[in-house]
Amino acid sequence: MEVAFGSALKEWRGKRRMSQLELGLTANVSARHVAFLETGRSRPSRSMVLQLAKALDVPRPARNILLHAAGFAQAYRMRALDEDAMRDVRAAIDWTISRHEPYPALVLDRHWSLVAVNAVAAKMIALMGLSVGDSLLAAMADRDKLPKAIENWPEVGRHMLHRLRTESAYFGGDPVLDAAGKQLAADPEIANYHYEGPLPAIVPTRYRMAGTLLSFISTIAQFGTAEDMALADLKIELMFPADAATQLFLETSAGS
Repeated sequence: MEVAFGSALKEWRGKRRMSQLELGLTANVSARHVAFLETGRSRPSRSMVLQLAKALDVPRPARNILLHAAGFAQAYRMRALDEDAMRDVRAAIDWTISRHEPYPALVLDRHWSLVAVNAVAAKMIALMGLSVGDSLLAAMADRDKLPKAIENWPEVGRHMLHRLRTESAYFGGDPVLDAAGKQLAADPEIANYHYEGPLPAIVPTRYRMAGTLLSFISTIAQFGTAEDMALADLKIELMFPADAATQLFLETSAGS
């Protein structure tokens, strides 16, 4: 059964915890018009659907659903990275992760599957039995992979749990992310972990790598103007040394 536009709009407004007045102010329409749209007394134009979806920060796949519910064609596509139209995107990704060496860089999709890695990251994940195409969510659930490789797993796992919940909330709920989050929450080491003293500015991840302890902090980059559904969800994770020993090890290894 198709979801009526008004019901879908009200559901997303609830997920974003916005009143009709707040949505109206953000989307530059009256609260009364929002109410009429939700009850079906008014029908939206295509531009109004997109205007409201933008104000609610609705992910692109869900914007397509809203458009369909209002009787309009989809606006957003999902392209594969190997399509000709994505040539410039591929070049930008390759340039970014290759120039980041000798530090590791990963490219992840919406469900944390490895889309691409640079040479340094390829060596790191190989030590955990991982390669491009594998899922970091599955690796987190496998005690012989990420939990075994990460020296401060309870601390990092708690951070990962928060990140999964935040990403799922953005999508209005995601079964894959939610299932992974529940699995992490059921880990006693993560559930019982608490910081002593003030929270750190950033949580480093300390990897056990062939007898060497490497400590990293990360930053995540995304394509800010992406309108393609898959590209909008793509994340480039750039890892930086969190201490001098890690920096020296990576730079020395690169020069050898």
